[in-house]
Amino acid sequence: MAENEYVPLFETRQVKGRILFRCIAASILLGICFIVTYRIRYFPVGGKAERWTWIGLFLSELWFSFYWLLTTVCRWNAVIRIPFIHRLSQRFGKELPGIDIFVCTADPLLEPPSMVVNTVLSMMAYDYPPEKLSVYLSDDGGSNLTFYAMLEAANFSKTWLPFCKKFKVEPMSPEAYFRTASEPLNVQEWPSVK
Repeated sequence: MAENEYVPLFETRQVKGRILFRCIAASILLGICFIVTYRIRYFPVGGKAERWTWIGLFLSELWFSFYWLLTTVCRWNAVIRIPFIHRLSQRFGKELPGIDIFVCTADPLLEPPSMVVNTVLSMMAYDYPPEKLSVYLSDDGGSNLTFYAMLEAANFSKTWLPFCKKFKVEPMSPEAYFRTASEPLNVQEWPSVK
């Protein structure tokens, strides 16, 4: 790939079901027009209370119609942007900013240490330059159980993180990976796991 060649970082696609959405929006707009026509044509001439009620209803309907119009215009030509993550690191490489990720926990009974460890390990396995990625654990409860679980996770991460990078493991959480691994590991992968 040439240095000066522009490669897009994302692809823009139109959302499916736009025609159905536009038909529904057109029918709602037609209904709003009928309501406005009705309010204008049949404005009450007798009774002051009826007139003020009618005006209040009409103004509220105009306000909600305006709100509906604004939200519909925003969704009229909806698109999805699909990023090409590998191109981001190719284009910006050394210029990527540093990222700090904070994982908070308080109670080892409500948030089991295994869940906290899996969260921290999956964050550390992100496809991002390791020198620019910092993961912090804030244990507000000061649990010894969480502390010792993180010590074990630190030892396990020396094996797990290179394994994730080498074999492009998805999902990167150890618990989710071993739960979904229905096929036994290849013979070539076994020494890496050991």
